Amino acid sequence: MREQLLFDGADASRKLSRFWTLLVLAAVIASAGVVADSTATVIGAMIVAPLMTPILGLVLSIVAADGRNALRSLALILAGAALVVIVGYLVAMLVPYDVVASNSSQVAGRIHPRLVDLAAALATGAVGSFALVRSDVSDTLPGVAIAISLVPPLAVVGITLEAGARAQAGGALLLFLTNVGAILLSGLVVMALYHVRRTALGVDADTGLGHGASVLIVVAMVAVLVVPLASTSALLTREARTTSQVTEVAREWAESSGWRLDAVEHSGGAVVVRVAGAQPVPAPDNLRRALDDAGLATVDVRLILVPEDRVDLPGSSDR
Repeated sequence: MREQLLFDGADASRKLSRFWTLLVLAAVIASAGVVADSTATVIGAMIVAPLMTPILGLVLSIVAADGRNALRSLALILAGAALVVIVGYLVAMLVPYDVVASNSSQVAGRIHPRLVDLAAALATGAVGSFALVRSDVSDTLPGVAIAISLVPPLAVVGITLEAGARAQAGGALLLFLTNVGAILLSGLVVMALYHVRRTALGVDADTGLGHGASVLIVVAMVAVLVVPLASTSALLTREARTTSQVTEVAREWAESSGWRLDAVEHSGGAVVVRVAGAQPVPAPDNLRRALDDAGLATVDVRLILVPEDRVDLPGSSDR
């Protein structure tokens, strides 16, 4: 495990060159995938990215009471994260338009982390640690790389910062920190269950260099992250419930006038309702009254009416 995760020993320079080369390439791939809104490209970046190695290296260093390697792994995590953000920013500068949540599903999917994302990250981090302590399941690591999103959220941070969307950049950064915290916490649990600390330090070594404090810091980090994640989860749940209710009312209102409901979504603190149909335009006041009667009087709605003019152009009878 030390050979796999720690950047020390005679071949430290080789490990570091491999890490930085793969990280730069993964950052470029992820940034390009986000800009191009390509899921396949972003998945490719996840597989290439080596950022999980120093994170698990930090876990092992804490367990093995190796302060020097713990600091080295932490420095690699911080420097690597900063590098990916910078690469994302630079790639975004090459695009003639701002890449934000409204025009990129890759951005939209990474700026609102929820408690379920923490749960998924905890399970994924446990699988990654389990694959390290059990060589017979090491073939699951590519799946772990895909499931745990580290480089793409950082690329989104750089891209949205370049676009001036600081709130979206903060959401993507929260997702990255959530994944890192989950890997650290679940990794410590798995390695404790497999007695990695006892193997590293000896049967009687129960107190290592800063081990208890390090574990408390990790637990506190995850506990702090739960607060914004819970808040986002509650907000998204309320928005989903409201959207569903507005959709039902708006569809009935539109169809009663021979129009159709095209879309209902949250934007800018309001529910945007888009309907289309032939003239005449249905009365918006009727929709407001229907919403009020449905218990949605406090919901702000922005109605977009798209009239459609239909003109028949019959062909010549001589053809």
